[in-house]
Amino acid sequence: MKEKFYITTAIAYTSGKPHFGNVYEIVLADAIARYKRLRGYDVFFQTGTDEHGQKIEEKASKANKSPQAYVDEVAGVIKEQFDMMNASYDYFIRTTDKNHKEVVAKIFKKLYDQGDIYLGKYEGWYCKYCESFFTESQLVDGKCPDCGREVIVTSEDAYFMNMSKYADRLMKHIEDHPNFIQPESRKNEMINNFLKPGLQDLCVSRTSFKWGIPVSFHPEHVVYVWIDALSNYISSLGYDPDGNHGELFKKYWPADIHLIGKDILRFHTIYWPIMLMALDLPLPKQIFGHPWLLAGDGKMSKSKGNVIYADDLVRYFTTDAVRYIMLHEMPFATDGKVSYESMIERINSDLANTLGNLVNRTISMTNKYFQGKVKNKHVLSSFDEDLIQYVSKTIVLCSDSMDELKVQDALEHINHLYRRCNKFIDETLPWSLAKDEDQKDRLETVLFNLLEAIRVGSILLSSFLPETAMRIFKQLNTEATTYEDCRFGVHSAYEVTHQPEILFARIDEKEMMDKISAELQKEVVKVSQKDEITIEDFNKVEMVVGEIIECRKHPKADKLLISKVDIGGELRQVVSGIAESYQPEDLLHKKVIVVINLKPALLKKEVSEGMILAGVKEDKMEVVFVQDLPVGSVIR
Repeated sequence: MKEKFYITTAIAYTSGKPHFGNVYEIVLADAIARYKRLRGYDVFFQTGTDEHGQKIEEKASKANKSPQAYVDEVAGVIKEQFDMMNASYDYFIRTTDKNHKEVVAKIFKKLYDQGDIYLGKYEGWYCKYCESFFTESQLVDGKCPDCGREVIVTSEDAYFMNMSKYADRLMKHIEDHPNFIQPESRKNEMINNFLKPGLQDLCVSRTSFKWGIPVSFHPEHVVYVWIDALSNYISSLGYDPDGNHGELFKKYWPADIHLIGKDILRFHTIYWPIMLMALDLPLPKQIFGHPWLLAGDGKMSKSKGNVIYADDLVRYFTTDAVRYIMLHEMPFATDGKVSYESMIERINSDLANTLGNLVNRTISMTNKYFQGKVKNKHVLSSFDEDLIQYVSKTIVLCSDSMDELKVQDALEHINHLYRRCNKFIDETLPWSLAKDEDQKDRLETVLFNLLEAIRVGSILLSSFLPETAMRIFKQLNTEATTYEDCRFGVHSAYEVTHQPEILFARIDEKEMMDKISAELQKEVVKVSQKDEITIEDFNKVEMVVGEIIECRKHPKADKLLISKVDIGGELRQVVSGIAESYQPEDLLHKKVIVVINLKPALLKKEVSEGMILAGVKEDKMEVVFVQDLPVGSVIR
């Protein structure tokens, strides 16, 4: 029987469209799942959406929709983003699924009945954005230690789970299983920051909102969103708290790897294992907290105006090029950084030049010199022997890297193989061999060896760039594409396609950047008479009080000022056409009204995430100041 492999991603929170950094996780998991399938594993790959919580309830209300209608829409958007990236998941779970809700309610009741959950009263700090509770000592500068936003004081009756009961057992498990939490730095963080100081009991229910799974025996309470969300890893497989487990659960649990972002490590490495211990279930084999994929110098965030969406990138660069950027630019344990310019440079150098040009000229020379048909004539030199050894070495290196989840390294080993193939062309000079009839068998051997090396490299590449690998196989006219075929010498002859296909066109950076800028560019809307709107239309506009922390003149537009505005735990960059009325220093520490739910716009190559309200007086702009209202106050 095939060895099983169960891999999960964190389920995406349905607060809005996922950005490029969010989608990276599904592509990373997909590459690992595809590689395991290639190696012959029986893989179950799961992802999905996390759809309950206070923040969802509030967003749905602002959108004048029911919570269910709201999450239905967002879940569809998230799934579209994943599908666009060719994610080969086996199951897409939603936490509003009927079966999942039933299982969560049973889990809660089981833990209560056996004394692991008890009723108490919660008083402390709560971050609605992270759906997390914190003690005073855990706050950083009085704000959420995870996202940096404002926290609120919460006091309500709640159920709690006894964490300390299982803390020593969890610590021992971590010590006995050194690969349980990866990378190593993440493990040390969990031990030193949470386990060693002592675990406090976890609040596992809420009464201040309704959008959640009701506690079956106390329906005024809803189950804490993280208890709800974490249970998806077993509810999807048919776990039954009463013991009547489904066949998938019997087959695939425990998970081989939970792939998650480093920002939710605490929930997966402390709360989730303790839940499983309380349910008397085996723990997952490994929890990998991957780093973030950053845009420029910071984490992607609407408040920073640096959000990049995967579907936009696919329109610019193709799906496989975007997959390549995601997987190649992310180191194992440190954050990766991307920009449009760096993406273009990487696509041109690695994909268009190293890979694309290699395949194109090899197919072209095979057609030019042998009408597309070559055999292995075994006329070898030291260059051939070195190439063949390099192919064998690459297979081992790629396998070792993937076993350690070092996906970037595995991809780079394949790149090195393609570079070695290009070097082999420079070493053997096929065009010179073609001039000498006595070197015909030598030339045929050279081209055969190139085609065989490209084929093996493409088998390895298929886990990362599946569409590209298939296009290469088609040009080589080969069906030897399995891992058993991933060795040099499987073919004895090739008959390639008559016309090579361009895998990746070289991108003109200026032309592409102009195109991207043009799509993002938006004119400042001038005041004019508009159609009447309803109260429902007006309620869609979100306005809050913000304080201008920084202000400077736009370097390329005399009429524009660029402000950094604190809107209550978030900093937003807002570009405003008020430079003819105000100097930057006039606005520092002034409180203004900001529209915060405008779609980000690019104004003269500066991102604007919002709009500062102002009026016109005698042809001059006059900003609406509200000094007496606290920052973050909602304007109604």
